[in-house]
Amino acid sequence: MSEDRVRLSYEGPIAIITNDNTDKHNAFDDAMDARLFEILAELRDNPDVRVAIWRAEGRSFSSGRDVSQIGRQQLEMSHHQLMTRGHRGIQQIFDLDIPILVAHHGWTIGGSFQRTLLCDVRIAAEGSRFMLPELTHGVIADTGGVACLYQMCGHGVVSDMVLTGRPLQAEEALRYGVISRIVPRDELDATVREMAEKIAVIPPLSVKLARRVIRSLHEPQIRTSMHEELLMQTVINKSEDFAEFKNARTEERSPAFPGVWVKPPRAGREG
Repeated sequence: MSEDRVRLSYEGPIAIITNDNTDKHNAFDDAMDARLFEILAELRDNPDVRVAIWRAEGRSFSSGRDVSQIGRQQLEMSHHQLMTRGHRGIQQIFDLDIPILVAHHGWTIGGSFQRTLLCDVRIAAEGSRFMLPELTHGVIADTGGVACLYQMCGHGVVSDMVLTGRPLQAEEALRYGVISRIVPRDELDATVREMAEKIAVIPPLSVKLARRVIRSLHEPQIRTSMHEELLMQTVINKSEDFAEFKNARTEERSPAFPGVWVKPPRAGREG
């Protein structure tokens, strides 16, 4: 079933990844995550592919994570292990020799937005919007997107988006370099396809090395940020605040957060 909701197809040297969970605005669950990671592994090992397009059916690119699963899954592994698996899966983007062009339309939210920020080029249809609402679900953004946005937008915009969850409109995203183009919705697929075709005829070694130069400028910071996110999200998952958040939501009442936070000891300090 996940193969139907995240599809991979080929048109000559162009690979096309398609989100197709339209009943939920292409929200991702564990099975869809696993399928996406399988696709990235296949692209990494396919020498005939020159470029990939990531697009979506329906009204939105992706509404992010299926929020009904947050904090409620019955997992066979720890939260830390689950996050580690997710990080390793999506960091395969860094291992690809080919660029990924993302075609945004409608909403792109949460983890899905962060994942597209790890890709090479983002093009948006008119009216596209982007958002990081993780704090409203009691967790933090944890897929490297904060580091990417910090590099693009700076401290103030990133803090606004993360702390208030406010949407980023397409025009503002273009101004900050989050996306590179805005096109009419009915021209989105054709525009991205034209861009992919231009890349597909360039010598592949040149594309690979050009991407390596660009990624060397920002990838180390993203990897460091993702490691920090992994640690902080693990702390949140075990916290009394998060437990109270989940209980209050289940019981449909206002939360009373204990606000417990244990500061780590300073390096070299005794006692």
